Amino acid sequence: MGIKVAVIGGGSTYTPELVEGLGLRREVLPIDELVLHDIDERRLTVVGGLAGRILDHLDFPGRLVCTTDRDRAVEGASFVLVQLRVGGMTARLRDETVPLRFGCIGQETTGPGGFAKALRTIPVVLEIADDVARLGAPGAWLLDFTNPSGLVTQALLDHGHRAIGLCNVPIGFQRDLAKRLGVAPERVQLEHVGLNHLSWERKVLVDGVDRLPALIADHAEEIADDVELPVAIVRLLRAIPSYYLRYYYLTSQVVAELQREKPRAEEVMEIERGLLKMYADPALDVKPKLLEERGGAFYSEASAMLIESLFTDRGDVQVVNVRGGGALPGLADDDVVEVACRIDGQGAHPLAVAPLAPEMHGLVAQAKAYERLAVRAAVTGDRDLALMALMANPLVRDYDVAGPLLEALLEANRAALPAFFPSS
Repeated sequence: MGIKVAVIGGGSTYTPELVEGLGLRREVLPIDELVLHDIDERRLTVVGGLAGRILDHLDFPGRLVCTTDRDRAVEGASFVLVQLRVGGMTARLRDETVPLRFGCIGQETTGPGGFAKALRTIPVVLEIADDVARLGAPGAWLLDFTNPSGLVTQALLDHGHRAIGLCNVPIGFQRDLAKRLGVAPERVQLEHVGLNHLSWERKVLVDGVDRLPALIADHAEEIADDVELPVAIVRLLRAIPSYYLRYYYLTSQVVAELQREKPRAEEVMEIERGLLKMYADPALDVKPKLLEERGGAFYSEASAMLIESLFTDRGDVQVVNVRGGGALPGLADDDVVEVACRIDGQGAHPLAVAPLAPEMHGLVAQAKAYERLAVRAAVTGDRDLALMALMANPLVRDYDVAGPLLEALLEANRAALPAFFPSS
């Protein structure tokens, strides 16, 4: 008997890559029905058309359904993957530009921009999760790729949902380091520690042997270039920071760069216009090369691999966002962390690691405090909690900044924040 997979946000330009990943696993994932859902019917028609051609090209045996009816999408689904953007790219542009007026990082997933996105997104994803609990197949999984993934997953688990958070950063590291080491990716296991978009690689195990010290000794300059950080930081930490650590380690420099540069949201809008034009070509039946410029490399592999492992009870190791359960010492058991987990039919089981060094733990603990406050603020619409969240955020902190910044963010997102503006 086959399964049903639903994609909420199926009109995303990422969708063809996900569809390809699922189609390539047709021998091990017996998908009877793949449903793409979106509230934008025009985009759904374009993206769904290409998705159908990709699946035909791959001889996918299941049925593809495109719908704007969310109940229809999740009903009977065993896996529901959420990849939406509340407010679209216009909201992303605000996330990137409003904070800059206050001298803060303007970014869509970290800092005050990520906070604004969390406020818009968490209530919507919780509504979707309630639909999955009501209509999905028994034991259905909700897999969240929607950013900020760590905060969204924290909210889902705090509300009792069967959910796992997903990010493409860890699998990107695994693939890139495997290539640098000249080995198959399956032989590489990372000791990936921290939170979503705030993490480090502390070990790079190849067949159980840690190759990280040699990698840093021989390739520190190239690694530093890849993550856009000074090589001295890589050598100092004796670990590989994710790209997102540049926002924390080089804050003033990055703020100055962002104030000079064209917002990334505007670049992505241009890329998406080009992609949708390509997707509408009835002769196209593979994902176009331009999709690589959209970001999200290895997204299809991470998503499809997670579904496959949950379905087949495979027991392999993948990096996902789950409750730590003590695996990362120094954090609460119910704190959602991003670590290597063993994936089987029952879910994701974190692998225990040594405590974080003080320079890592201090940053993680502060960011986690911010995340817990932000989740509560998003659910309740409590402005005091929202203010405390920004004051706890390592990229804001200052009370004199946090107050007016909060008011600007709330006002800019008023239409998408009914909890904060109940009479609007």
